[in-house]
Amino acid sequence: MGRVLTSEILDVLSPDDPRAQRSRRDMALINTVMCQSRIMADALSAFPAPKLIVDLGGGDGRFMLRVARRLAKRWPGVTVMIADRRAIVSAETRACFARLGWACENLSGDVLETMPLIGPDIVTANLFLHHLDDTNLARLLALVARQAAGFVACEPRRSTLGLVGARMVFALGANDVSRHDAVASVRAGFRGREISDLWPEGQPGWRLSERGAFAFTHLFQAVASSDRTASQKNAT
Repeated sequence: MGRVLTSEILDVLSPDDPRAQRSRRDMALINTVMCQSRIMADALSAFPAPKLIVDLGGGDGRFMLRVARRLAKRWPGVTVMIADRRAIVSAETRACFARLGWACENLSGDVLETMPLIGPDIVTANLFLHHLDDTNLARLLALVARQAAGFVACEPRRSTLGLVGARMVFALGANDVSRHDAVASVRAGFRGREISDLWPEGQPGWRLSERGAFAFTHLFQAVASSDRTASQKNAT
């Protein structure tokens, strides 16, 4: 069965809605169970130390904070820009980044409109790409390929096991928002080379990797060659 996109409740709730706040706490626990921060940090380790990482749909920034805790010793002085429709990164979270020697900034707006304005070294996405249909995902990947030197995405794996796991999040104490959205995200998730197939044609110098990671995650990684990275820097 192909991808099936349906609206997720958290996307339409106000950030201050108690159900949304509870669901974000649920998501932090679900991320932990899925080992998402470990998967992301391990994948990022393939890259040279960056100056700027842009995290697409990063919400409150706490996921990238957990990633930063795994990487800060080998990657000092990194700036993480959380790109999302609304700026909800708290002062406390920014202070936690600062204690690691990293900086955290907000970039609010539609990522398809804000991506052309910045030139990150690496772009990351955690449980975000599945919100996009293939047309908009292809547009986003084209922007990433033009603007950045690397991309890592950790997405839901569309599988029977993934669907079973999504239906079991009630056992973690997840609220109604999280229970609905977990199932919706798996149905909109990825398998095989579905992300690679949408990577822009005519973009030489990229090495693409796409595979399952642990039980529930679909991992996509794009690494630019050193020649391509140099040409991008010269162009800017």
